[in-house]
Amino acid sequence: MRTHRDLAENVWYEVRTSVNISEPLFQLPEAETLFLRVLCETKELYGFEMRGLKIENECVSFFIKPDDGLQLPLIMQWLKQTFSARFNVRTGRMGHVWGERYWSCILWEGPPEWAKEVNWAAVETLAKTPIPEVITYTLSWDSPRTNGMATDNRLLFDISPKSASPPG
Repeated sequence: MRTHRDLAENVWYEVRTSVNISEPLFQLPEAETLFLRVLCETKELYGFEMRGLKIENECVSFFIKPDDGLQLPLIMQWLKQTFSARFNVRTGRMGHVWGERYWSCILWEGPPEWAKEVNWAAVETLAKTPIPEVITYTLSWDSPRTNGMATDNRLLFDISPKSASPPG
């Protein structure tokens, strides 16, 4: 049985969601661009503040404060379903893109200080990058881009590549 999701007015939430497929989806530049495009549309539809947006190979995390705090489920539903439908059409895939439900937690004290405000002008510029009608989707964990480990994480509030050292 699912646990009850805590919702409140005028609060920040920490949110994390990951892809269902076992490949580093967001290493595919078109997938990242498509996600940013859908994220911008979501912001226009629902209105919210966002900080600390981080897109990794198979995970998206951020801090969000909806204009109406009770709309978090609607925001996440629209974001994930719209991205999935558009991604599947462009890649010729069928089925789920996202893994389980998204994880969220109320931050009564607000987001951490390191979480910078999202630079929406930069996100919108990246989201306008042309995406082909058909995306060739061939990434795998054995791809030369990943060498079996997720090593190319990008923090969108800095808009600069970050190198992550493999553990060990």
